[in-house]
Amino acid sequence: MQEPAITDALIEAHGLKPEEYAEILRILNREPSFTELGIFSAMWNEHCSYKSSKKWLRTLPTEGPQVICGPGENAGVVDIGDGQAVVFKMESHNHPSYIEPYQGAATGVGGILRDVFTMGARPIAAMNALSFGEKDHPKTRQLVHGVVEGIGGYGNAFGVPTVGGETRFHPAYNGNCLVNAFAAGLADADQIFYSAASGVGRPVVYLGAKTGRDGVGGATMASAEFDEGIEDKRPTVQVGDPFTEKRLMEACLELMQTGAVISIQDMGAAGLTCSAVEMGDKGGLGIRLDLEKVPQRETAMTAYEMMLSESQERMLMVLDPAKEAAAKAVFDKWDLDFAIVGETIAEDRFLIMHNGEVKADLPLSKLSSSAPEYDRPWEPTEPPAPLEDVPQVDPIDALRILIQTPNYASRAWIYDQYDSQVMADTVRTPGFGAGVIRVHGTGKMLAFTSDVTPRYVAANPVEGGKQAVAEAYRNLSAVGALPLATTDNLNFGNPEKPVIMGQFVGALQGIGAACRALDMPIVSGNVSLYNETDGQPILPTPTIGAVGLISAGETPILGQARDGHVALVLGETAGHLGQSALLAEVFNREDGDAPAVDLAAEKAHGTFIRAHRDWIRACTDLSDGGLALAAFEMAAASGVGVQIDSDDTAQLFGEDQARYLIACNFDAAEALIIAAGQAGLVLSSVGRFGGETVRFGRSEAPLADLTALWRGSLEAVFG
Repeated sequence: MQEPAITDALIEAHGLKPEEYAEILRILNREPSFTELGIFSAMWNEHCSYKSSKKWLRTLPTEGPQVICGPGENAGVVDIGDGQAVVFKMESHNHPSYIEPYQGAATGVGGILRDVFTMGARPIAAMNALSFGEKDHPKTRQLVHGVVEGIGGYGNAFGVPTVGGETRFHPAYNGNCLVNAFAAGLADADQIFYSAASGVGRPVVYLGAKTGRDGVGGATMASAEFDEGIEDKRPTVQVGDPFTEKRLMEACLELMQTGAVISIQDMGAAGLTCSAVEMGDKGGLGIRLDLEKVPQRETAMTAYEMMLSESQERMLMVLDPAKEAAAKAVFDKWDLDFAIVGETIAEDRFLIMHNGEVKADLPLSKLSSSAPEYDRPWEPTEPPAPLEDVPQVDPIDALRILIQTPNYASRAWIYDQYDSQVMADTVRTPGFGAGVIRVHGTGKMLAFTSDVTPRYVAANPVEGGKQAVAEAYRNLSAVGALPLATTDNLNFGNPEKPVIMGQFVGALQGIGAACRALDMPIVSGNVSLYNETDGQPILPTPTIGAVGLISAGETPILGQARDGHVALVLGETAGHLGQSALLAEVFNREDGDAPAVDLAAEKAHGTFIRAHRDWIRACTDLSDGGLALAAFEMAAASGVGVQIDSDDTAQLFGEDQARYLIACNFDAAEALIIAAGQAGLVLSSVGRFGGETVRFGRSEAPLADLTALWRGSLEAVFG
């Protein structure tokens, strides 16, 4: 087949800037072939190269005594003691999910699961962080249904429990939803598998499902803004098969026990191209591929299509040749393809052959580690104007408005579509704080959470970045878990705009400061830029996924409030209403500054909660909606009323940070207040649990009525 001529239009269609194409000409000292242009496009796009973010990602803390493997591999690896490790990562599938919601979300789940079991870990938990447009936008209902069904359809069939996450709605996501998928797995700490190829002349083996034309150009599509031609991008969305992925996982984990695996890499973004290049580059080797040996499910596929296909459920491996027969037997048993498609070579070459014809011959190191890196101009975000006075409101009326909005109604309609109990180790299901999973066969537990408040980040990127990490820290501490490490999913608009780049820089400064102060290094993550449509960007949304450990012998804080329990608040309440949920939902205002984050107080308060777990029956952090929403949600989860002494709007709905709501019996409350005083901390009694009403000061309503409203509101909109 005749390859098309390289034209300016073709170069632009591949997402390459004129200066980037000029650099390609300089590297090659010739014009690239069509296949070579596609390979450069795949490896140098934003999604694969991190060319706008590398400079700032290097500033994040990535090391600690608990870290076995930090960023740069398929997933991060953290020691949890007893020779075990937790392997986890979060990654975006935003653009595909907007174009084709079901498959976009489903293959996002499939991709993150492969990132985990590629490292030799069996997945034990999943989460998702979803951002949609306003409820009345004509696209939102289709996106919500497609994305939720895609996540459930893939994760449920694969057999991994979904234990947490978050969902938000805001007009800024009308033209560009966000689908961030998280997965975690367990592995033996001395049995982690990496992607760096080693040894010259070793077989490069293709594993899993066959290659088709789905997803060709997907990574390049994910590195560009949307416009009126969005529907033309539908063929770039992959199609997933969770049952094939389940077999692929079992085959890979069995294969790893044979000693045959030298290195292994998931075929995700940019498919065969990215997996082969990364394996070779990390190992300082070249790779030769013979494409006629690639298992194909469609006829007459070109070299360009095979190299850029993002067909799902595929792996690439460098094999110990002495173990070839044993390795092939494993994949034959699981009825999956096993094909030697090339070999490692000593030269710095990425040599692509198809039926004896050279389709690409490139210096491999120039494709990955030598990809462009930009120091984009950036402008700091202007400080918000001071918040004007917020009038006093009837607190029950305000609560009633909050719990009817899509942002603060119960998420049960969503998470009930996910299997949270498969594998039978789930201790705490979605719906209230961090999810908790038993480490099977041990006395340990792992806690998982996902957090960010985009309106804070938009108003004040530095404090908003800190807050995302701090809230994750609090969610883990509130169940008695020691926060171990984080993964980030950095969703922003077009980085070529200095204002957007300034949001990114500020958020990373805040995230880095919080991760250092709270001993929660970043061990993996993903950057998703160009999230905008027709020039309208999303809210800056740097999602933080975090993992914590409850050691054997430690009691998790998973109880409920009971009649007669005292309600205590740990931390100072000044009544900060800037950028608050109350302001946004009740007054339709997004003004004022984000709340300041005192990282020393965050650490001291989290440490106090974990140290005094035996006196605490139920605990939650205070975030969106402040004390009022937290007290109601704890009451609704416990099936018991709550009476808070104050009816002051700022005291009830303020979103001051570093605070926890605690329920405990009277004797424990006295002991906690004494202990807090001795530690120099503020711990105050604010009311009690009991009865059948929710009362703030003198304003009250039946708990049953409010709970029914809260539980039914989201389904009433989307069900």
